[in-house]
Amino acid sequence: MSRHLTLVLGGVRAGKSRYAQELAREGGRVLFVATAEAGDSEMAARIAAHREERPSCWATLEEDLDLVEALEPRLKDVDTVLLDCLTLWVSNLLLQNPEDHEAQADIQTQAGRLLDLCERSDASWIVVSNEVGLGVIPATRLGRDYADALGRVNQQFAAAADEVIVMFAGLPVSLKARDLENR
Repeated sequence: MSRHLTLVLGGVRAGKSRYAQELAREGGRVLFVATAEAGDSEMAARIAAHREERPSCWATLEEDLDLVEALEPRLKDVDTVLLDCLTLWVSNLLLQNPEDHEAQADIQTQAGRLLDLCERSDASWIVVSNEVGLGVIPATRLGRDYADALGRVNQQFAAAADEVIVMFAGLPVSLKARDLENR
């Protein structure tokens, strides 16, 4: 499998993580990158369930903020990076200083740094994110800022991706296909 970037988008419980894990199983040495924080018991239970679903042979990196710094030294030892997910990473970044008017630009800069790292690495990347454009318009300024930030980051990753898949009710729909001859 040659290096490529696959973005897997979808709504809540659309099957994104399951599908991304199926793709990663073909990828040799896998590094699973988790961005979730266990802020309450329900989230801790979700994190535990996700851990149980992953193959034990996969390496795991849990990092909620500085993905580039945490990932860079580990990339030489992996064939595939499965990042689950941009959704929580963007939320974590925004919540560092939700009143900062520069937060949107800072988040896009961080996403650009992550995409640069992806380009420099020899690993294939599978990146999971929620598609916020299909949901309810948030009632608060912070909610709208978050939807805007994630929407922009999703656009950055979709533009750079070789393949973009959207999940609907557990079914993958291709928005952008990879060149299978170079796979």
